Amino acid sequence: MTASAALPRRRIGLAQIGLLVAVLAAVALIVLPGNADRAKSPAQTGPLGPAEAWPGVTIGQFPGNVSDGPAFSPSYFLDAQTAIGTAPSPDGAFMRLVRRAGDGTLRELRRLPYSGAPQFGGFATDGTELAWAESLAGDDNVTRTEMWAMRLPDGEPRRLTADTGDVVFFNSEYDMLIAERSLYWAEVAPGDEPATLIRSVPLAGGDVTTGTEDGAWAMTKFPWLVSAESGQASLPKLRDWRNNRELTVAAGGTELVTCGSVWCRVLVISADGPARTDLMRPDGSDRRRMAGGAAMSAVTDVALLDRFEVLTEAGPDTIPTSSQILYVYDIEKQQTVRVADAVGMIQSRNGVLWWSTGADTDIVWHTLPLTAIG
Repeated sequence: MTASAALPRRRIGLAQIGLLVAVLAAVALIVLPGNADRAKSPAQTGPLGPAEAWPGVTIGQFPGNVSDGPAFSPSYFLDAQTAIGTAPSPDGAFMRLVRRAGDGTLRELRRLPYSGAPQFGGFATDGTELAWAESLAGDDNVTRTEMWAMRLPDGEPRRLTADTGDVVFFNSEYDMLIAERSLYWAEVAPGDEPATLIRSVPLAGGDVTTGTEDGAWAMTKFPWLVSAESGQASLPKLRDWRNNRELTVAAGGTELVTCGSVWCRVLVISADGPARTDLMRPDGSDRRRMAGGAAMSAVTDVALLDRFEVLTEAGPDTIPTSSQILYVYDIEKQQTVRVADAVGMIQSRNGVLWWSTGADTDIVWHTLPLTAIG
């Protein structure tokens, strides 16, 4: 059976996207050499440590609470030190969207009343503008989504549009994209036949434009789409919607394939469960073994920066069962690095990987700038 990205074809709220990570990235991993059938085996015999693998690359950390008290949840990093995320107001009446600098300084960007179950998500940047989606339930209990943006570094937030349609997010780096001075996102098309609407609005302001693609699709690196059917027997596909090109990704009957525009993650299934995970190009070339069956991919997107896979396995019995061991696999070097133990939440955006350790009031956030790895 094959599937592309294992993405569910239904609308999800911004608050639900974290619940999909385990489903979207259900891939068994951790590199150990051995027979890999048609895949090449990496030469490495065991994971390296960060200092050995990445001399000169600093893993940062900051406390889990903001300066005025409440817990901070990072959603996006503009760089390794500057986080965009959420924190309740000290009185608990509002959810704030804030920018947190490396020295802990806060700038409040937006605040929405807690009574409306506010949600912020879909962050995207082109280095000049930052854009996001925010949703809020009104007095009629209907949740409405708007697209917002601000000019970096210190511009005032401005609403781009409330004409967003039935927005669908998959907890991906590419849920929203800035390209050609416009903000893009995907919408589930109405009707009985599967279709996806690719919507955009100019960053300078203006009307929303919409293009229709038959079938269920998710956005990946612009202008590519990846097929997003769930539970289908069809082979995964990639579509360049701007240039009307389409590629079907070949896979065997015992392989589950998840693709981005540059690499595909291939889970090989045996009678006993996951056997190994390979990587290959979408056209089937350059296939190599990445892992055995000990753990899972930690993030939705395949091959961050077209180079890194983020992996986890369950920690030993001596640490809480909710904790994980965090690895990064370097596709270019065919090398696995054991980054951290006793890890909780894991996420990556804009070339920065971050994770939490600790619990409750003792949470600490850690950051790894993947863009700094040579």
